[in-house]
Amino acid sequence: MSERLQPGDTAPAFTLPDADGKDVSLADYRGRKVIVYFYPAALTPGCTKQACDFTDNLDVLADAGYDVIGVSPDKPEKLAKFREKEDLKVTLVGDPEKETLTAYGAFGEKKLYGKTVTGVIRSTVVVDEEGKVERALYNVKATGHVAKIIKDLGI
Repeated sequence: MSERLQPGDTAPAFTLPDADGKDVSLADYRGRKVIVYFYPAALTPGCTKQACDFTDNLDVLADAGYDVIGVSPDKPEKLAKFREKEDLKVTLVGDPEKETLTAYGAFGEKKLYGKTVTGVIRSTVVVDEEGKVERALYNVKATGHVAKIIKDLGI
């Protein structure tokens, strides 16, 4: 079971392939705020809703100085299909080894329909310009989550 991040922690560095197979690193965003969100699987209803919500609010977030990166255990090919099918504008990266998911506390035991399973814990981590965790939210809901983040960040 991985440790959950706390505000003030240094956000774990990562370099993962995006939907086009190009490497995306957290370090590339130094000097900007980044919302890194973790979701179980591309092309599933809840994850689609969440990705579409982020896409719909991307301009609002960008105007407030935030970039958005979605992380799932999917391979780049599946992320590309997801992006095309849903016309997503957020940066999607794949973590099939689940190392970044684990480092962020977004992979482990969770309750699913009353059973304990191991998998991706839907989570969102807001990283500040210095690479420190500003907020870490775990077990978030797919629906309404983006609106809550915007409200919580005072955007």
